[in-house]
Amino acid sequence: MKISYNWLKQYIQVDESAQEIANLLTRSGLEVEHVEGVESIKGGLQGIVIGEVLTCKKHPEADKLSLTTVDIGNGSVVPIVCGASNVAAGQKVVVATVGATLYPSEGEPLKIKKAKIRGEVSEGMICAEDEIGIGTSHAGIMVLHTDLPNGTPAAKYFNLEPDYVLEIGLTPNRADAASHIGVVRDLKALLHREYQLPSVEAFHVHQTSASIEVIVENTEAAPRYSGVTISNLTVQESPEWLKKRLQSIGLTPINNVVDVTNFVLHELGQPLHAFDAAKITGNKVVVKTLSPGTPFVTLDGQERKLHDTDLMICNAEEPMCIAGVFGGINSGVTTETKAIFLESACFNPVYIRKTSQQHSLKTDASFRFERGTDPNITVYALKRAALLIGELAGGVVTSEIIDIYPQPVANFEVNLLYKNVNRLIGKVLDKDTIKSILSNLDIHITSETDAALQLSIPPYRVDVQREADVIEEILRIYGYDNIEIPDRLHADYLAEFPSVDKNKLQYKITALLSDNGYYEIITNSLTKAIYTEKFAFVAAGQNVEILNKLSEDLGVMRQTLLFSGLEVMAYNSNRRQKELKLFEFGTTYYKTEGKYVEKNRLALFLAGDKQAESWQQKSKSVNFHDLLSTVQKLLQRMHVKNIESKDTELAIFSYGLCYKINNREVANIGLLQPSICKFMDMKGQVFYADIDWDYLLKQYSGNLEVKEVPKYPEVRRDLSLVIDKNISFQTIRQLAMASERRLLKSVNVFDVYEGENIGKEKKSYSVSFILQDENATLTDVVIDKTMQRLMQVFEKELSAVIRK
Repeated sequence: MKISYNWLKQYIQVDESAQEIANLLTRSGLEVEHVEGVESIKGGLQGIVIGEVLTCKKHPEADKLSLTTVDIGNGSVVPIVCGASNVAAGQKVVVATVGATLYPSEGEPLKIKKAKIRGEVSEGMICAEDEIGIGTSHAGIMVLHTDLPNGTPAAKYFNLEPDYVLEIGLTPNRADAASHIGVVRDLKALLHREYQLPSVEAFHVHQTSASIEVIVENTEAAPRYSGVTISNLTVQESPEWLKKRLQSIGLTPINNVVDVTNFVLHELGQPLHAFDAAKITGNKVVVKTLSPGTPFVTLDGQERKLHDTDLMICNAEEPMCIAGVFGGINSGVTTETKAIFLESACFNPVYIRKTSQQHSLKTDASFRFERGTDPNITVYALKRAALLIGELAGGVVTSEIIDIYPQPVANFEVNLLYKNVNRLIGKVLDKDTIKSILSNLDIHITSETDAALQLSIPPYRVDVQREADVIEEILRIYGYDNIEIPDRLHADYLAEFPSVDKNKLQYKITALLSDNGYYEIITNSLTKAIYTEKFAFVAAGQNVEILNKLSEDLGVMRQTLLFSGLEVMAYNSNRRQKELKLFEFGTTYYKTEGKYVEKNRLALFLAGDKQAESWQQKSKSVNFHDLLSTVQKLLQRMHVKNIESKDTELAIFSYGLCYKINNREVANIGLLQPSICKFMDMKGQVFYADIDWDYLLKQYSGNLEVKEVPKYPEVRRDLSLVIDKNISFQTIRQLAMASERRLLKSVNVFDVYEGENIGKEKKSYSVSFILQDENATLTDVVIDKTMQRLMQVFEKELSAVIRK
């Protein structure tokens, strides 16, 4: 929402700067997200002054040019070559001095430079109105009638007051502040200053010859409906002051009638709508809902099918407007309009919200109506608009004000206890301070005792209906910054720590896997019994059989995600999909000792190429470490602790690792046995991870461990170890970490070699070791001793040969 600083000053005395007002509003709950300077004329006429033509004669080399000398103030007289036919000595003119930039009404900006024109020096430019962007006329230079001294900035002559726009991030509960007067009401309470609404005492009914009958059939949707007829008006361009007001907050002027309705909307927060009275068939306005599917063409030329909850403003024969949202294409104000019916209503927010969402229509009016407007301001807004239209369009009121308000909206009644104010705010406030704040917020005290206040709250404060709401109002005006932090903190109660949301956590891991190139699959929980008969690692006796099975392929519940996942892998692989990275969250089922058990597991499948072949690199097959890296990232994201690893013992793997937490298996990772892949018609190697999702969820820790970044540098040392083929890197890592717990931070293998040069049963690992002392800089002596100790351990425990 945009608020003009200069516009605010029309209603309340403001001595503070725009930024100070922004800070004040933000501290009170109306968050000003941005303050931006606004120029009513681009460039603000910088470098343009009032000057006086002292002499004027014809240019010797050009009949249409004149040589002038111009006094531009401060004793400066400059020569200027001018092409205007109406220039003459003694004139007061507008002069663009050297260095100024002109922003004409049409065309590109022009920077004024010292120049020679037909051999004569020219140090400036005498301007026409279109050349400085204040009009469109180019009939000649502007000749001013003013007593202002030479050198006076032209901005002062044209009353160009700089403005600022406050961009307020309005929260949904503060519908009352969705206007300049709404913001002024808060400033009244914050600055302890009165504000003044524009007077409407001059409103009078000229005659009642053009009355229009109004019928409100749906009073639930339209609790109050007011209107008046204005005749004998002339629709034309709005005056400059009105256009500037609207342009300052980002609105495009249309004509004097529509601009007035927009002006009052942003002034008071009350939407208005003007209907061309000549297009109101039967001189009747009916407020009602229509049959579902009724077609209606809106102002944007689009035909929309109405819903049964769309409140419509109709004439005697057809709909004219979607109430509170958008006008119709045939009933709006045009240059031919001579009389209007001006509507000012209070609509039910629920109806407007539904209509706005159903038709995807968001307007300034719907923004306010769907949050709740003031039912008590409709008539005042009518009078205010009618007076402005009379002033700007020459219209006169030709009907009495129609005001259909069958059930007036009552004020909210709230009982406020002083003890609750002090308890919730956390500070004992003076009773007079509390009452002063309430009074400044237009909250009336109907009765009071030493312990409590009985309050009456106007209905435009739709968010203040309970005692706690009132206390929040007191606090935001008193100032959050004025509540001191006590020496001892206390609370009325402690909330329980929220339990882990399993769905959110699963979504987090899904996002992690997707970010790493995995695609999620969802497979059938029913599978083939033959799988458990063929492979011993799933027990046929534990199958959960389907009593009324449709086929043998869907005869039992799955005990593992492996086979259904391999079915998907094989299907895609046989259709030339070479990069297969899949995962599935699924439930497995089995029975044991007469009980049925369900377990949630996570399965990962990896096969084929890492990535598609390109001109930059050739395709490369996936390997065990690609899957291992993904599982390690997953465990890190779950913030689990006390993880141990060892070689997997599951028969489905040719090789792999098993991760344990608290001595219980949480994940098994490895290369699937070729016999399994062959049976499933899956060609090539498949890497598979089986994760106990239920147990992993229980181990999840939302608490992150944070420690200070080390001040001292780390050091890297490399070793090349020749070891037996059956020794894994994990064994090397665990042995190293156990031997040096303080300085050794990480161990990594960066090269593996196997060949005849080192023996058929041997392999060579190139391993890096990162050393770091968190309390001192490592010396060569300490580093060498540490590495010697590690080499001795490897030689003793692994019979390793250290290659040097």
